[in-house]
Amino acid sequence: MVSRISSDCGRELVVTLTAPVSGLHLNWLPVKDNRPKNLDLYTVRFPLPAITSILHRISGVFIFAGIFVLLWLLSESLTSESGFRNVQEWLAATPVKLVIWAILAGLLYHLIAGIKHLVMDMGIGETLEGANIAAKLVVVFSAIAIVLAGVWIW
Repeated sequence: MVSRISSDCGRELVVTLTAPVSGLHLNWLPVKDNRPKNLDLYTVRFPLPAITSILHRISGVFIFAGIFVLLWLLSESLTSESGFRNVQEWLAATPVKLVIWAILAGLLYHLIAGIKHLVMDMGIGETLEGANIAAKLVVVFSAIAIVLAGVWIW
């Protein structure tokens, strides 16, 4: 069976459908595409809502990795009294404080950006202007929360 689908711009897509015993196979014939391709990501200017959305995903991955560090510290602190004292000493060191602060920063950003996504799922701020305002609010509230977390840790 051959299906021909025409688009508004005059291009035609030919799809060949065959149904053997193993299932349905689609054979797509190539269609000439004259759209410009810009694969240099350094020249692409992402809008702020796109940047905050990408950072939301990255912070989720960062939190996932940070959980292992936190679970290891918890496990070490629960092994014995000396393990607990070791963790207390480690947490007093600046490099460990920086790691904990980075994990907490990722968690706070992910929380605030997640709240923005939940609000948008309710239909609030779905316009271009609303998305820009929400992205700015995410950046401002995240920066404030991350600075406060740093003050709390130190």
